[in-house]
Amino acid sequence: MSNKVIVTCAVSGGGSAVLAKHPNLPKTPSQIADAALEAAKAGAAVVHIHVRDPDTGRPSNRFELYEQVVKRLRDASTDVIINLTSGMDGELVLDSVDPIRIGTATTLKNPTGRCLHALKLQPELSSLDCGTMAFGDRIFVARMSDLRELAKLMRDAGVKPELECFDLSHVETAKELISQGSIAAPPLFQFCFGTGYGAPAVLLALQAMRELLPLGAVWGGFGCGADEMPVAAQLVAMGGHVRVGLEDNIYLRRGVLASNAELVDNAVGIIERMGASVATPAEARAIFGVTKRG
Repeated sequence: MSNKVIVTCAVSGGGSAVLAKHPNLPKTPSQIADAALEAAKAGAAVVHIHVRDPDTGRPSNRFELYEQVVKRLRDASTDVIINLTSGMDGELVLDSVDPIRIGTATTLKNPTGRCLHALKLQPELSSLDCGTMAFGDRIFVARMSDLRELAKLMRDAGVKPELECFDLSHVETAKELISQGSIAAPPLFQFCFGTGYGAPAVLLALQAMRELLPLGAVWGGFGCGADEMPVAAQLVAMGGHVRVGLEDNIYLRRGVLASNAELVDNAVGIIERMGASVATPAEARAIFGVTKRG
């Protein structure tokens, strides 16, 4: 068991379905930043940021929205580590395959377009989704050439990629990037369980993905919905770090909507009751091998 466990809070996520289920989901830049600060106060060393259209609440990847969130966090003089998603604007939707017709719901941009906000704002971390996969009829595109370019852009900007892996093959893809010199040591892995499309939130899947890790990797993960806290406990028991937050689960318990800070508080309780301790942002930076930005 790791003595120090890093807690990440994924504040608002990039999905649309949750909007109808949680009226208090953070949507505006100020709401997202305030929720991130509350999560940090509750014990999160890292906040993982998506942005949303302030008027509709729908997922967005607009630079000025990220800029407002990051500025508010930095102006607050918080020590929390900022992790900006680079998982948006990567979807391909096909209206037809015979003939091939790309749908208007497609958001796919080139690597620079997908991570421009991270390059300009220079957070400590930015997520890097390590595999092409289908989310129902939507296809998230992560070709090896895209991943190499994204990794290079982040490296040149001094941003550490968080290697998000939804399946076993994604771990192997990430290891290929590492072997090519695209990812600086120590590599940082995030395992994603119970999304409904990749690895299920079962111990066997967690064990298999952990066994594939390269030597010296820093790793953690999360479970979705009702699996969020059970997966957190499994991660702590196996020496991993933990992510919680409204991106992954909106309930504190059955029928009771949660806040980000409440979910972080639950995770902190699990970590401490299992005999580990929660890492501070400074301790997390040392584990990640990054320095404070901004």
